[in-house]
Amino acid sequence: MRYTISISGQTLPKPIEKDLGIHKPADPEEWKKIIESNNNAAVMAQSIFGESFDVEGVGTLQGIINMSEEQQQRFTWGLYVADQDFGVARLAGLGYEDTDVKSTEKYVYKVFSLVPKEEMDIKDGGLFIGLQDYQALPKPLDLAGIFSDKKVMLNWNYAIHKEEYNSYFIEKSEDGNTFKQINKLPYTTLNSGGRVDSKRIYYVDSISNNKTYYYRVKGRTPFGELSPPSDIISGKGEKVLAYVPKISTKEIINENKSVILEWKFLKEGNDFIKGFELNRSDKVDGNYKTVLTNISPKSRKLRYDNLKPTNYFKITALGKEGNSRTSYPVLVQPIDSVPPVKPVGLKGKVDSLGVVTLSWKANVELDMLGYRVFRGNNKKEEYSQITVSPHKATTFYDSISVRNLNDKVFYKIVAVDQRFNMSKYSEILTLDKPDFIPPSAPSIVSYEVKNEQVHFKWANSSSTDVVKHEVYRKVRDSIQWNLISTVLKAKDSVKKVYTKWSDTNVEGGRDYQYLVKAVDDSNLVSLNTKSVTVEVPRFRLLSGIKNFGSYVDKTNNFIELFWRVVNEKNIVELMIYKGVKGKKTSLLRNVPPQFKRMVDENVKPNNIYTYIIRPVFVDGSLGQIKTIEVKY
Repeated sequence: MRYTISISGQTLPKPIEKDLGIHKPADPEEWKKIIESNNNAAVMAQSIFGESFDVEGVGTLQGIINMSEEQQQRFTWGLYVADQDFGVARLAGLGYEDTDVKSTEKYVYKVFSLVPKEEMDIKDGGLFIGLQDYQALPKPLDLAGIFSDKKVMLNWNYAIHKEEYNSYFIEKSEDGNTFKQINKLPYTTLNSGGRVDSKRIYYVDSISNNKTYYYRVKGRTPFGELSPPSDIISGKGEKVLAYVPKISTKEIINENKSVILEWKFLKEGNDFIKGFELNRSDKVDGNYKTVLTNISPKSRKLRYDNLKPTNYFKITALGKEGNSRTSYPVLVQPIDSVPPVKPVGLKGKVDSLGVVTLSWKANVELDMLGYRVFRGNNKKEEYSQITVSPHKATTFYDSISVRNLNDKVFYKIVAVDQRFNMSKYSEILTLDKPDFIPPSAPSIVSYEVKNEQVHFKWANSSSTDVVKHEVYRKVRDSIQWNLISTVLKAKDSVKKVYTKWSDTNVEGGRDYQYLVKAVDDSNLVSLNTKSVTVEVPRFRLLSGIKNFGSYVDKTNNFIELFWRVVNEKNIVELMIYKGVKGKKTSLLRNVPPQFKRMVDENVKPNNIYTYIIRPVFVDGSLGQIKTIEVKY
């Protein structure tokens, strides 16, 4: 079955189903047409239709085992040849080619077994794929060859691409340009053959000595496709010299400037060599250079007069047929008590997981052994060595805990030569740890409302990496905190325990809540949530009345007062007081803020009356008073 899952990148709400038919092995008559010319088809036909299934070339015991496991043999070899020949797989009902596909669609293919579940419960197979998933085949990797006397053993890594390739073709060239396939049948491996390195596949080819040959391999997929060729390797076979020299003794003389070397080499080998040569290198696996030549085949002893602080020597027996054999290297070191210079260029970094990467410039001494790395949590404490033995590279990795109170880590290194002379310590490297611990919280210890300002004093955060304190404010019972000030910590100042700060932008008659937080150099903020509430009294009374005036009507015996109200919505009522001049005033009347005038008929001639009007605001506060004197 095929299910169309998506079209043009859009997943369908319901997959489109298509029945791709029932696939069974072809009739025997179809097999007869090709088994004579196709060995894979013959094996598959035998595994499906044969009355018995034997593997040729096995002994009696193996035959008994094959008989007891005949069904398994049929299954194993049938699947093997299906992998080797896609045409055979299709003929056996084990392969299908879908040509009705579109590049904009993706499909799920499912294969269902027709075997009744009561006989065998076989799980369904499935694959999700589309034409846009096509990728070019990779080339085989890591081809290597061991060239010896008249043969070469090729080997390459098949485990990396074992899902793509089930067999290989090997190609050979004598000029490096024109290659010919040397195996007629695809080359494969069924098991590791007991090898320790089971990820590699091996192939042996016969060659002529003293001639360069070139090799490459191509992978073959179960569908018969060939991969691009691997990288080319080359080499030539050489006859191996049967005798090998071995340096036996070394003696340093002439004030550490010369050495006498002796070696062993069987006398029987003298007739097969032209002589010996001495090779020297600064490193055991370095580039060896020939320093003495034309050494007689009968010689077993020589003197070398140009010693350096570190010397590795090899003796090479030169064969008459162009072959040679070389001894194992020996180390010759004159007495040395001079330590290396101290390492320089130490630098490093710490990632978010606490992995430290250190690097430095390499020392130039020829007898360098390595470096020792030391670590400290405090700059002036005794550092701990974290390398077990001298570290040879100039890059070192360490792991530290990032969730502790130390915000820095310190390193220094020393250089060690092959005589274990140690240099002076390098300069100390200070690294900042990634910070995941927020700073300790500051605390407001006192406050004072004075001169229309709120003055604070808080205890600073005790964390050493704090770079600033942030002051937040909100009107009491509101939700949103607002950042109103940032107080930076001066880097060159002595650490202060307390900080004083003033809020100069406050309104009287309000209650404010304040919160101070610390921020460190990693932008982590302290977790304090304890705030302080400050009641700010009104600094001056609000004016709610203007244009307070009067009108005297002696004919009708009344005094009329009139005024204008400011911010009527914020006023609850107006309080009007009355009194005779020079005497105490008393409340005359309360009127709503909508009133703009009032008539007082309780007046007598020849009196001077004092009238006072005062607004009362919705928050309960009193406004400024307005006073007027009226002569009646």
